[in-house]
Amino acid sequence: MAPEISPVIPSDERLRVTEIYTSVQGESTHAGRPTVFVRLTGCNLRCTWCDSEFTFTGGTHRSIDDVVAEVLASPVNLVEVTGGEPLAQRQCIPLMQRLVDAGREVMLETSGSISIAEVPEQVAVVLDLKPPDSGEVDANLVSNIPLLKPVDEVKFVIASRRDFDWSVEQVRTHRLDERVHAVLFSPVWGQCDGAELVDWMLEEQVPARLSIQVHKVLWNPDERGV
Repeated sequence: MAPEISPVIPSDERLRVTEIYTSVQGESTHAGRPTVFVRLTGCNLRCTWCDSEFTFTGGTHRSIDDVVAEVLASPVNLVEVTGGEPLAQRQCIPLMQRLVDAGREVMLETSGSISIAEVPEQVAVVLDLKPPDSGEVDANLVSNIPLLKPVDEVKFVIASRRDFDWSVEQVRTHRLDERVHAVLFSPVWGQCDGAELVDWMLEEQVPARLSIQVHKVLWNPDERGV
């Protein structure tokens, strides 16, 4: 018997997916909420402290229909589309729209290096702004800031006092606390002491909140799918 040949998925209907799994939200103001994560493959950045390098290559080509069906099979309402950099795949936009149309609450985790102009209005964006120690500060797309909505959040992943001071400047220059639901300061795991970051935040009275990666506290920081 001849081997079964997998159908070719048209390029405008497919995504490269690293993994889909259900866990609890580890970051943002939604931390602790059960969430279905759709992790897309590929990233246009190479942050020095990246904790998801496994998404840079590999993955499996799957149709949007297939991804949506797997997500909707879960009773969990909150869905986060993440990566890598999910917006590096143009079919990320129709994926999110399909999930919104199906009645799911959708979040997008994005580096902020690609325009969010086409992200569906109903999607809550968590936008990273990359401080100097990330090595990708020049990749920040400042034109994204006016596109942020009141339900969105801005995250700064901080490795040092230099990163912190830069982040405070961005918050104040762009009045981010008045523009979005929350400004998040997250210490780089294993590089920036969270307690020291709290001291800096209190000292500067920056209008931001501390965001700890809850999933790394609960499970092995190097473990996937949690």
